[in-house]
Amino acid sequence: MFLIDASKLPSFLDPARSRDCVKAGRRNYGVDVSKSVRATFRGSCTRDVWDIMVDSPLGLDDALDHRKMPNIKIFSGSSHPDLSQKIADRLGLELGKVVTKKFSNQETCVEIGESVRGEDVYIVQSGCGEINDNLMELLIMINACKIASASRVTAVIPCFPYARQDKKDKSRAPISAKLVANMLSVSGADHIITMDLHASQIQGFFDIPVDNLYAEPAVLKWIKENIPEWKNCIIVSPDAGGAKRVTSIADRLNVDFALIHKERKKANEVDRMVLVGDVTDRVAILVDDMADTCGTICHAADKLISAGATKVYAILTHGIFSGPAISRINNACFEAVVVTNTIPQEEKMKHCSKIQVIDISMILAEAIRRTHNGESVSYLFSHVPL
Repeated sequence: MFLIDASKLPSFLDPARSRDCVKAGRRNYGVDVSKSVRATFRGSCTRDVWDIMVDSPLGLDDALDHRKMPNIKIFSGSSHPDLSQKIADRLGLELGKVVTKKFSNQETCVEIGESVRGEDVYIVQSGCGEINDNLMELLIMINACKIASASRVTAVIPCFPYARQDKKDKSRAPISAKLVANMLSVSGADHIITMDLHASQIQGFFDIPVDNLYAEPAVLKWIKENIPEWKNCIIVSPDAGGAKRVTSIADRLNVDFALIHKERKKANEVDRMVLVGDVTDRVAILVDDMADTCGTICHAADKLISAGATKVYAILTHGIFSGPAISRINNACFEAVVVTNTIPQEEKMKHCSKIQVIDISMILAEAIRRTHNGESVSYLFSHVPL
């Protein structure tokens, strides 16, 4: 048994009542706390504190800090620093020091500003904005940490880049998502954490563990808290590919679902839409994993209103909103277009009052904590961390 430096006791321990401390230690936790440790047990003092007092040779404050999350570093890429900061705040950590810059010929340069030797490193970089530059920056950061002797490097990629190029849908087409997976593996990534992959089979492109988290629990929470008529709603998929996602949400809410079959002439242009299901006199909630130019969901909203829906909401995990997306949303008949913050939305919200954001930083933070501590992350598939 180790003795604790009484001068380092935190404020909730009173050094004046050692007898209470000894009694409480024996009675509540079956441990013997030396009388030379002048402290007392109070309601705010947890079992962990007593474990540290008995087992740790450190001062108590140092031991408590050490017990939080040792040997972990979180670094942020330049794509979404706000989300990275929220994740770090949630975990009670500071973001690691890193400098990213470009040479005059536009080559990316990354300098890790602190030691990562033997550390469990997490690099947060979303596939948005200047996607190619951000992807290259992520690869360089992973490699920099790996060759600096990090014990494990995890890439946290809330929005996976090139996820839509996941199959060979015509002659001589590339499977770019597989190429990105190979690049991440070769750069030195040991683990990937991402959210709502466009096709969950992308996990099979990797030979390393991939945790594909879902925004569904956060979406369900938002629907129940913000749509008063949610018990009379119908969940709609804007294409056949999202049917599984929509049926899962509809089952959890115990409501009906519908889907829209679309035919495309070419990418980003929808030719014809057919609604399968009855939306008459109901609130329709369009659910999809991402929206880019918003042609599909705006056409779908018009189709739903013409079919008798009273209101239309759109809920999307990744709001890319490129090209004419914002003007289309402004002109469409949506009550709200709800997206998560896997992609920064501050600038777009200034130009479109219909856009609302669900914060998913706590889901990513909890996944990091559980991964670091070797715990299961499957709890997050159906629950939002408090």
